[in-house]
Amino acid sequence: MQFHEVLFPPNLSFGALGGPQRRVDVVPLSNGYEERNTPWAHSRRVYDAGLGLRSLDDLENVIGFYEARYGQMYGFRWKDWADYKSARPSREVTSEDQQIATGDGVTTEFQLIKTYRSGVHSYARPIEKPVAGSVVISVEQDQLSESVDFEVDTTRGLIRFNHAPDPDTRVYAGYEFDVPVRFDSDRIQASVASFQAGQVPDIPVIEVRV
Repeated sequence: MQFHEVLFPPNLSFGALGGPQRRVDVVPLSNGYEERNTPWAHSRRVYDAGLGLRSLDDLENVIGFYEARYGQMYGFRWKDWADYKSARPSREVTSEDQQIATGDGVTTEFQLIKTYRSGVHSYARPIEKPVAGSVVISVEQDQLSESVDFEVDTTRGLIRFNHAPDPDTRVYAGYEFDVPVRFDSDRIQASVASFQAGQVPDIPVIEVRV
């Protein structure tokens, strides 16, 4: 994967528009019913970075960032201000925010996940770009220490324990995270005159699989 471990300026992503996208194939049937199927196991985030620009300096920073990524060539980290941590937006991150696994006495490596729930249904989203220094882990009620009890792979979202959690013990995690994305256009078209008049350029950004 061609990816740069750099963060798009968070002050510019703050005003961006975007969120999850799902692909569903809908086939209408002759009897009025329909069949629905999806080839995607996971949703994909899409954003418009142009809406976060507030000055010509911001525009210059985005163009510089775009050039350093060679346009669509290299991915980068993006902070989604509407969804960037394991806890609810109004709460602080804790080591018991998300259950990510159940120990079996053998497995030492676990993927960070975030579970979204509505009624009896849920979706587990893999978290692949946690923010360094933000990850806290607990097994049952015992909070563990990074570097002593576990290591974090911030490029893949993996937790590696020095000793496998005991069988049937619940493994929890709390964290902040970024979204792996790339620019979704081969150009940035901007006019100083139109920008000063309140028209911002379209700068589409799309999530990538890593």
